[in-house]
Amino acid sequence: MNITFQNIHKIGHIIYEDALYRQYHYPEMLSRYDSNFIEWKQMPTLEEFKKIEQALHTFHQQHGQQHVKFVFPADEKIPAPITSYLKEENYNIGFLELYTIQPSQFTVAKDPNINVQPVTEKNLEDFLKLQYNEDLKYGENFATQKQTMLRRQFKEESYRYQILAYNKEGVPVGSVEVSEKEQTAEIDNLFVIESHQRKGIGGQLQRHVMDQFPDKTIILVADGEDTPRDMYQKQNYKFQGFQYEVLKVETGS
Repeated sequence: MNITFQNIHKIGHIIYEDALYRQYHYPEMLSRYDSNFIEWKQMPTLEEFKKIEQALHTFHQQHGQQHVKFVFPADEKIPAPITSYLKEENYNIGFLELYTIQPSQFTVAKDPNINVQPVTEKNLEDFLKLQYNEDLKYGENFATQKQTMLRRQFKEESYRYQILAYNKEGVPVGSVEVSEKEQTAEIDNLFVIESHQRKGIGGQLQRHVMDQFPDKTIILVADGEDTPRDMYQKQNYKFQGFQYEVLKVETGS
């Protein structure tokens, strides 16, 4: 099957859509940038961008939000006039890369010293505590709101799986979430705590996903300027495309 960024699961509600763009809004967690944004369906002109930017800014202000975020069409570079404007307005400009793999092609073998388990009622608190500590770098408000979201996902979303890795001492050291669809399983929010990185734990979390979904195409999105993308390439993931996104966060009151 042909995998594109449209196969990626988005947490959020589409509250408006026309031929040019769709708007995602998520009142359940207003501080989550990836759930509250505009996705361009086709590349806007600079004038169109400025018009929708102002509308989104006003809308977010009305909801107490301090950011604006835009996602551009996949596999298209942002035109120079818009790029110049974004830089003038102090936007953070980045891009994501889409990767896929068939589980049989994954190269990492199982390590018996790393215990990978699905999240259940029994170890839910381990998972939540690990997530909270990781999310504190984005602020206490964000970390607290995300706890509510994770609990809701655990209880209500049967297509979403949460997975936890323990070291040989039984300490939680990493986790990953998986969104299952008919033909795909998407790896999301894969992380290992800093003190245990580069010890193969991320690979074991992925190994668990491959074993759990042997007949699915595994998909994930990586930051195009981050080191994990190199790991995915070495592990046999295949590059499928890129997508630019921009973010501006207001400071102060």
